[in-house]
Amino acid sequence: MRGSDFAELKAFVAVVERQSFARAAEHLGVSPSALSQTIRQLERRIGARLLNRTTRSVATSASGELLYRRIAPLFRELAGAVAEASESTGQMSGTLRINTLGIAARSVIGPRLSRFHQAHPDVVLDIVVDDALTDIVHGRFDAGIRVGGQLEKDMIAVRLTPDLKMVAVAAPEYLTRCGTPTSPADLHQHACINWRLQADGRQYRWEFKKRGQRLDVAVEGPVVTNHADIGIAAALGGLGIAYHFEQDGVAEHIAQGRLVQVLADWTVSRPGLFLYYPNRQHRPALLGALIDCLLDKGVFAEVQEA
Repeated sequence: MRGSDFAELKAFVAVVERQSFARAAEHLGVSPSALSQTIRQLERRIGARLLNRTTRSVATSASGELLYRRIAPLFRELAGAVAEASESTGQMSGTLRINTLGIAARSVIGPRLSRFHQAHPDVVLDIVVDDALTDIVHGRFDAGIRVGGQLEKDMIAVRLTPDLKMVAVAAPEYLTRCGTPTSPADLHQHACINWRLQADGRQYRWEFKKRGQRLDVAVEGPVVTNHADIGIAAALGGLGIAYHFEQDGVAEHIAQGRLVQVLADWTVSRPGLFLYYPNRQHRPALLGALIDCLLDKGVFAEVQEA
């Protein structure tokens, strides 16, 4: 295989996995126009359109999907071999693509980015913050971070945090205007900030528990979102009652008086945050290094203590 052939195939895999010419070009260190020219050269050489392009998206054609499925494992093997060689010298390099919830990005990943970069300066973390339940295999991610009960099947999971407490909150101004609910059933008379589960489009039924009694409540209100920041902002603005993880910045708003917890005796906890990845024979060294960092293990524990 000529060097140019390899470069064209590498460029093709980069575009497919990042679903964007701009992101792929940035990863490869070339301009988007140069990358487009490379893909056109590959399509001419093969004699088939490989990518269907619009102004907003890039997707594989039937021929492109067939080609990707055949060559992507080979590129992963090559990347793994390079990573193992780098690991043997004590240096790691490469790219890790992580799909994560916003709460994990804010509370687990963000505070540790600097430490990870200091330990592995040649590793690129490609982090996609996504409160929808994206299929990490279909999205071609190396790993995802989700609440334990939302994990995809046939995955290896590593717990990152203790269980997460759910709390219903509202702004003092809203409660003064509309009253305070005393039971989950009262939520039917209140404006609520709703969650949409992107996996199937359903809206989340709020879950409550008190002395062994469980209730699921379908609520309505002026805002529906799949992103915690929007839901919390709506509650802070007095639009209604929101239901979020206490650890996702809500506790600070309660402590400062900007939000008030309601239905405190109906609290429920969810399994904590887990990092998960496809069930393969060997865990990639880069992913193992990231997990150690997120768990403050090894060299990262020493840095934390320093």
